[in-house]
Amino acid sequence: MMRTVRARALVAAVALAAGVFGAGTSQGAPGGGVRAEPAAAPALAPEADTCDTTKSVPAAKDANGAKIRKIRERGTLVVGVDQNSYHWGYRNPQTGTIEGFDIDLARAVAKSILGDPGKVSFKAVPTARRIEAVKAGEVDVVIRTTTITCARLQEVAFSKPYFAAGQRLVVPKSAKATGLEQGIKGRRVCAAASSSSDTELKTNRHGATDVVVVENQLDCLVLMQLGKVDATLTDGVLAAAQAAQDPTVEVVGETLLAGWMGVVANQADTDLVAWVNQALLDYRADGGWRRSYDHWLADSMGASPEPYEYKQ
Repeated sequence: MMRTVRARALVAAVALAAGVFGAGTSQGAPGGGVRAEPAAAPALAPEADTCDTTKSVPAAKDANGAKIRKIRERGTLVVGVDQNSYHWGYRNPQTGTIEGFDIDLARAVAKSILGDPGKVSFKAVPTARRIEAVKAGEVDVVIRTTTITCARLQEVAFSKPYFAAGQRLVVPKSAKATGLEQGIKGRRVCAAASSSSDTELKTNRHGATDVVVVENQLDCLVLMQLGKVDATLTDGVLAAAQAAQDPTVEVVGETLLAGWMGVVANQADTDLVAWVNQALLDYRADGGWRRSYDHWLADSMGASPEPYEYKQ
């Protein structure tokens, strides 16, 4: 029997405690498959950053690089991911598998380095620990809808962009909000800790009466379902995913902090970053990026992926 939307959200939130989980295989879209209205594409020029957030080390494959050798000796790529973001990194409650656009990308990188997309170990990493997990060496990379910012570039390295990013507002349809100001002003707004949305609300509350900070963006959806918050500010791709997961909410208003998402790595691992950049080029060239977009995102973000692609 199909689970209800709320049950799927609660199951995913509880699943965070699972920590490290096995490779598994991607098996199609999660149950429900609710279609949401396409989210408006963000402008592609960064609004808040002054550095070049698209700059990274040149693409190259160096099998003798120290980090690449270590990964091959271990025999698996350890990737920090989300398991609560529908269509991106999500533990399907019907199959128990972790799946989504970011998961497909992680498997493509593992295949590039180790010759097998199954040679990947996923580790659930909360939004607030994405940067620390890489710096502490808990994972080789984080592939988890992470926006490239100048502040983050001071702490970690990023690959070239793989998807456009920007912050959007999610509200219950019953609120009948038509724009960002109407959806936030005088209302309780939720954001994930250490996310770009959290940073934005610390800088500009946009008239919110209260800001609730949680560990993961899906917790905000659950709080909206329970009536404990009135709106969620989150990355645009995750906003579209929330609307696809729960047909009682919708994405409204303009895009804030437009920019790009990238794969996160330790600053010392330049050989790995270079390899990932080449893997991204290959992934686009062989059609893998587009196939993953069509499978996971086209219904909620629009049939054409062009607004979200990085052309390098």
